Amino acid sequence: MAQDLRTYLDELVNKDPGQVKIVEQEVDSEFEAAAIVAKMEKDPSYPGFPAVLFKNIKGSRIPLLLNLHGTYERVALSIGTDVKHMVPEFAARQASPVATTLVSSNRAPVHEVVLIGDQIDVTKMPSLVHQELDAGKYITSAATISRDPESGRLNAGIFRHQIQGPKQLGFMTNPAHQTAYIFRSYRDQGRKMAVALVIGHHPAMLLAAASKPPGIGGELEVMGGLLGESLEVVQGKTVDLQVPAWAEIVIEGIVDTDPEKVQTEGPFGEYPRYYTGLGPMPFVQITAITMRKQPIYVDVFNAHHEHLVLGGLPWMGSLYLRVRESIPTVTAVNLPLMGVLSTLFIAMKKRVDGEPKIAAAAAFAVVPLLKHIFVVDDDIDIFDNDQVMWAFTTRFQGDRDLIVMPNFLGGHLNPVTYGYHREEKGPMETKMILDCTRPAPPATFPPATRIPPDVMERVELRKVLVDYRDGASLVNDTMDSLG
Repeated sequence: MAQDLRTYLDELVNKDPGQVKIVEQEVDSEFEAAAIVAKMEKDPSYPGFPAVLFKNIKGSRIPLLLNLHGTYERVALSIGTDVKHMVPEFAARQASPVATTLVSSNRAPVHEVVLIGDQIDVTKMPSLVHQELDAGKYITSAATISRDPESGRLNAGIFRHQIQGPKQLGFMTNPAHQTAYIFRSYRDQGRKMAVALVIGHHPAMLLAAASKPPGIGGELEVMGGLLGESLEVVQGKTVDLQVPAWAEIVIEGIVDTDPEKVQTEGPFGEYPRYYTGLGPMPFVQITAITMRKQPIYVDVFNAHHEHLVLGGLPWMGSLYLRVRESIPTVTAVNLPLMGVLSTLFIAMKKRVDGEPKIAAAAAFAVVPLLKHIFVVDDDIDIFDNDQVMWAFTTRFQGDRDLIVMPNFLGGHLNPVTYGYHREEKGPMETKMILDCTRPAPPATFPPATRIPPDVMERVELRKVLVDYRDGASLVNDTMDSLG
């Protein structure tokens, strides 16, 4: 049996039953489901910020799973590791892609139910309105598959899709994303673009869709690498695309690339945690919906931790892999959640002055949405923000170590990006490299304070620390023990 959403959920609850909570009662799709998850995050009664399975979303007969990807612990588990080791493990698995295996329709659970023509009604899905000013219900968790017309390779990415009618979905991609390049290629050729939106599978699907393999396409093979097995795919019913056979739901459709065929889309709460991206956008005309007999609809909580975690690990894995191709002495990378996927920390064992700039330049090429990159020495734990800020304060001088680069293609959903004319809104931004490393040898730099490592190693806290006895007098007991 292939790995899928259900095998992962079984693994998750067998490891820790508290990682998934169930809501039996009817819940409104507008704000209420999102509010339950948002409130749970701040409640210490729910450690681990669990995923939530809603069995009864108002207006739909399909259960909904929210916040599955809301913690690094859960996405790390999906690739067989823990948070400490997840970045190099992801990088290693991404570097070992596995070819897909085509199976027949009768062996594909996602083809158990096929809806075409008048049977199509995407509004019957349990899609949510998450944030207060979102323009309506959105599909947030789809891996959108398309085919590059130049190479013929399949590409997958994650985008927002506003539900605009029973058979129509909004289609908005970042200008820097590979799917946007594919769309522009079809437009240049005067051709329409086939897409397939895949909803619900093993977390490896969305992690792979958010990864950055070299060139256009290859994400389905990366998914196989993450799973450690060939991904079974099936030919779409109405589009010339292969889709994961063990998915929960697939929405097939056509995007008209004619610049006049657009509809107003947005606003929508995006990863920078602002409402951005309102304007005319292309749209998908749905040609088929296929699904399992009893599907589970997976939703991603936009402008929230799940949004950032889901992008964070695959980007970190891709950055670790690709930046080390330029500078092999890079030891770690981190996209801190506070940086909303636009701030990167790089740790490296610097051998020559100037290497930090090369490492940062390589990172910008991998993830164009990056805006600020801090490069530190390898003695800094880049998963500890305080240590990074200490290096920034004590090893950085703005007139020497700051590189400012205007007019770069960046994250167009960031509120402060600009166009060709600076006063206009557009996809460009000013990027910065902050070199917070010490000078390379033979230059000297004061050593950092520390307790001798051998002493730290031999001290065993459980052998020397005891608990305070409730009700005892701490001072009197201590004095009595001293005689």
